[in-house]
Amino acid sequence: MATKNSKDTSSKGTESRIADNRKAFFNYAIEERFEAGVVLEGWEVKALREGKVQLTDGYVVIREGEMFLIGCQVNPLHTASSHVSPDSVRTKKLLLHKEQIRRLIGKVEQKGYTLVPLNLHWKNGKVKCEIALAKGKAEHDKRDTIKDREGRREVERAMKSRNR
Repeated sequence: MATKNSKDTSSKGTESRIADNRKAFFNYAIEERFEAGVVLEGWEVKALREGKVQLTDGYVVIREGEMFLIGCQVNPLHTASSHVSPDSVRTKKLLLHKEQIRRLIGKVEQKGYTLVPLNLHWKNGKVKCEIALAKGKAEHDKRDTIKDREGRREVERAMKSRNR
């Protein structure tokens, strides 16, 4: 049986990013990634199509065997609906298989692990949230990340000026 390349999206449909949580890569060391469905209301879907979402302060909690995305802010459109009073920081339920949730419960109970949202994206017309099992970085690790990033920028600047 032939295996498909994970970057091949031609047979899976279109996939596009809605929002990224870049802060998560700076504050956490990413261990594993999971893709979860998101339960949304109609006005939220319309706002996501316009890109009115912020994931920076979001985090994932597990309550009674279910996963919830907290702190993800979806700013409502003024034209979306007149009969609904939107709550921009509403808790959203995440959809994963029970086996995956059980496995994540075991990992999160270990010291230092947490669940953070990495991005929201469209997949076959549905909104998906990529979440990560992550460990918080220490302050010196963050400084190392900044140092590496600055070093890469200097190298790129040098290469750019050399090519001129």
